[in-house]
Amino acid sequence: MGVVSDGKKAYRLLGRALATRSAAQRVQSTLRAQGKHPEGTYKVAVYFADAAVNMYQMRQWYKPLQKLAERWPVVVLSRNPTGAEKLLQEKALPVAFVPRINQLERFLATQDIRVVLYVNQNTRNFQMFRYGHRWHVFISHGESDKVYMASNQIKSYDFTFIAGQAAHDRLAGALWNYDVDERALRIGRPQADYFEGPLPYRPDERTVVLYSPTWEGDRQSMSYGSVLSHGVTLVEQLLASGRHRVIYRPHPRTGVMDDAYGAANRKIIAMIRAANATDPSAQHVYDDGPEVGWQIAAADVAISDISAMIYDRLATGKPLLVTQPANPHAKVDRRGYLSGCEWLTTAGAAEVVAEVDRVLADEQTVERLREWSTHYFGDTTPGVATAEFHSAIEQLMQKWEQWHARDAIEPEDEDDDANDDPDDEA
Repeated sequence: MGVVSDGKKAYRLLGRALATRSAAQRVQSTLRAQGKHPEGTYKVAVYFADAAVNMYQMRQWYKPLQKLAERWPVVVLSRNPTGAEKLLQEKALPVAFVPRINQLERFLATQDIRVVLYVNQNTRNFQMFRYGHRWHVFISHGESDKVYMASNQIKSYDFTFIAGQAAHDRLAGALWNYDVDERALRIGRPQADYFEGPLPYRPDERTVVLYSPTWEGDRQSMSYGSVLSHGVTLVEQLLASGRHRVIYRPHPRTGVMDDAYGAANRKIIAMIRAANATDPSAQHVYDDGPEVGWQIAAADVAISDISAMIYDRLATGKPLLVTQPANPHAKVDRRGYLSGCEWLTTAGAAEVVAEVDRVLADEQTVERLREWSTHYFGDTTPGVATAEFHSAIEQLMQKWEQWHARDAIEPEDEDDDANDDPDDEA
């Protein structure tokens, strides 16, 4: 069995390598057709070292960054061929494909990058930290109470953009020798200013329920996914009620680590298709599109796992159920919203119709949600978070000017091959 397993693994690795090389060739061809980036144009860079599978981390920042680029031009520094290809296809922001360190360095030499933003904790972010005389800022890809959000890795960045008081308290409680007041700047949730888009169904009297489970995770402490434990049962119950419309939006990584999660995901998708075939007026939705926002705003009730989707929903102040992790080893921080949320247990999944009715009718639940929303995001009035995001960038630009004026900046003397990664070659 070991030989067979090793053979399958080698086959997958070879397939991945070939796909990566092909993607790199297509990216280079596209960029040649577009021509070179004009020198001295960009002031802000978003560093993205990931493959296409993690594009959801970038997509949620597209609209806020497009708005920011009206004042401070933005470019994405992409290190992975499949990630770069998706970025180019989606055409949201200018893209520089810099898979090797020397290519990254040459591009930086042609631009006036003053602020570098990071949407995740990819280990290759460290390769970018070598470049001083610019601010390195962790902006994450969502607000949540996952242990990830208070990682000691945050100390690696000059600054962190946080949503509000909850994030401030989380960092203050988790990190030693870290000046949260100085290094964590509050910006609310700018993405919530863009929760819009055309609906893929005609609104009617049905109650719309968004079910947006996360993936199974890559370790016991992060096993928050509910597709296998809750998902099939709760979707089955909602489809059968005749008075609910389901929007099913699974995490794009569902099933990557555990085939059983992938199978459960496929079963739910098949159930939705069968329900629509039986009753086309139901208009249930399986959503795997790139846009996130309309689903969060449109749903009457949302059901989510412990993930950033909870907190995006929280920003709307509308009813929400949180799935209780089935894995007893999943680490749950019950000091914040999860201390007072509406839990949906595995047993409760079979009673989901009654649970949805309950949270819709309970005015006290809605009021508590609004209070938690303020605690996590501050003022959620449309436009306020965007203004705070721009203000935080403006502060860093002013700090950059102050340091630039204070120090005589010498050209950075870097070895092109230092810290290079052989896997960068495409």
